[in-house]
Amino acid sequence: MKAHDYERIAVSRDGRVLMLTLTAPNPVNAVDAIMHHELARVFLDAQDDPDSDLVVLTGAGRAFCAGGDTTWFKTQIEQPETFRAIGPEAKRIVTSLLDLEKPIICRLNGAAAGLGATIALLCDVIVASDRAVIGDPHVKVGLVAGDGGAVIWPQLIGFARAKELLMTGDMLDAPQALALGLVNHVVPHDELDAKVAEIAAKILGNPRWAVRWTKTIANIPLRALAAQINDAAMGYEMLSNLTNDRREAVAAFLEKRKPTLSGD
Repeated sequence: MKAHDYERIAVSRDGRVLMLTLTAPNPVNAVDAIMHHELARVFLDAQDDPDSDLVVLTGAGRAFCAGGDTTWFKTQIEQPETFRAIGPEAKRIVTSLLDLEKPIICRLNGAAAGLGATIALLCDVIVASDRAVIGDPHVKVGLVAGDGGAVIWPQLIGFARAKELLMTGDMLDAPQALALGLVNHVVPHDELDAKVAEIAAKILGNPRWAVRWTKTIANIPLRALAAQINDAAMGYEMLSNLTNDRREAVAAFLEKRKPTLSGD
């Protein structure tokens, strides 16, 4: 993998550790069409990368990834065919993360919302800064949480808590996420790199194939669950993109006002 292979993901290395950093032309690394396309192939490329045994995924600046870019949302509403077109990519983001044999650590440096939260939670170990927040507010912008949230949240914290959070769209701070079992560790922000390096060193100190294949078998139930859920989840999400309340929710967000929802 080379840095010039991507526009929205920076690639760097530290020995056998492959660092992938989400970058975007906005302050919160919100996902646009380019980043979405690159997320659908970066984990496949990481699997095939011969010079790494462990992946660290993080975000540039103050956020990890705040979900979909609202300008892109507006385009999807006005041109629904663009939403339909990203369905295969959306499924591939989830499946490629779960198929990745190499261990992947999420360095959760800041806010993770929507798709950003899904990507973080599909990693093997999540180390969060005490400044981080995480949640899936799809419903707040009129969408079904169809991009993997319905797969991973219930598996980590149980159905009752997961459904409440997915239906309210509430965000959690890092200590709340730790208490629920969403993340593995919470550390002061200036200790984030040290903690990630500590865990990476422990994993890399073990035999490569024992680690990779242990992860592979642990992910078998998640891969099966994703295969069961993904098609319906994406179908419902595409339908929700066509509703009037979806249009109103995005318009209200862009205009910084409370939405007037019709129930349609």
